[in-house]
Amino acid sequence: MRDHRHGEHGPDPGVWTGRATGRFQWLLALIGAACMALGIALAVDSAWTTGVAPLVMAVVGCIAAGLLVLFGTLAFVHVALRVDEDHLEVRCGHMGLPRRRIPLSHVAGAEFAPHVTPRHWGGWGYRWRPEKGTAVVVRRGEGVVLRLWDGHTFTVTVDDAEAAVTVIRDRLRPRKPGTEH
Repeated sequence: MRDHRHGEHGPDPGVWTGRATGRFQWLLALIGAACMALGIALAVDSAWTTGVAPLVMAVVGCIAAGLLVLFGTLAFVHVALRVDEDHLEVRCGHMGLPRRRIPLSHVAGAEFAPHVTPRHWGGWGYRWRPEKGTAVVVRRGEGVVLRLWDGHTFTVTVDDAEAAVTVIRDRLRPRKPGTEH
């Protein structure tokens, strides 16, 4: 299936899709890969003469730090938002994990947020702040803020967030009996 950009409708006209990409995370992924390469280089061509324990600690530390940075950043390089007739689905990264699926029956309202920044959420990724709720932040810019019926909020950065809010609000309107939506 082809990804549709900036709120284009897919093969099913009842589905809205959007995405956002953070380019800065690619730099962090390269740093993670460099840490892993350093750990492998230390293991293969070691000139350490002080013993095996410090060498093992350096190799394991470099590889572990590299893996954490690499996979932690690649998981949040982009986010995809999909709104169909009954659900809103958020998928992160290349594997689509983490993923969150919210039934529209759990959504009380949707608002456009013109300025969502990683700084306000404590960084990139899947974030939770007691005073603000939950968010998926992959870049700074516009986003969608969902108010859920249980009192929580969920924010996601996405291109063309105003169109997403319009589609979500249209789906939240009560349907008149006997009309097809």
